[in-house]
Amino acid sequence: MLLPGPGETMHGVQRQRISGHSPYEPVFGFSRAVVAGDRVLVAGTAPVPPGGGSPPAGPYAQARLCLDLIGTSVEHVVRTRIYLTAAEHWEEVARAHGEVFAAIRPAASAVIVAGLLDPAWLVEIEAEAMLP
Repeated sequence: MLLPGPGETMHGVQRQRISGHSPYEPVFGFSRAVVAGDRVLVAGTAPVPPGGGSPPAGPYAQARLCLDLIGTSVEHVVRTRIYLTAAEHWEEVARAHGEVFAAIRPAASAVIVAGLLDPAWLVEIEAEAMLP
């Protein structure tokens, strides 16, 4: 569950930081998500189960976990960015993304990367949403 952090105003834009369960937030100095005006910007979401532990096996299960962890109402999502560690995973990740966003169809990008922070992670997903 995402918990609201302190709000602040920067350059006339109200910002609210939202913390999650990632142990990397204080290390990297980032927020799980930031609400800025009418936008919700969700940081890269890795397949880290709440409470820790190993990611699920396979790109489909990891993508589904990432999408479940994004924590915003999917009908408000307008953009996703998907980072894959191998091109051959795209179909399974696309299936998971399609199951969640079939009716919404946000703008989306998929990028093949050399690796993610944990070598067990096969996918990481970012999202942007608009508040109603």
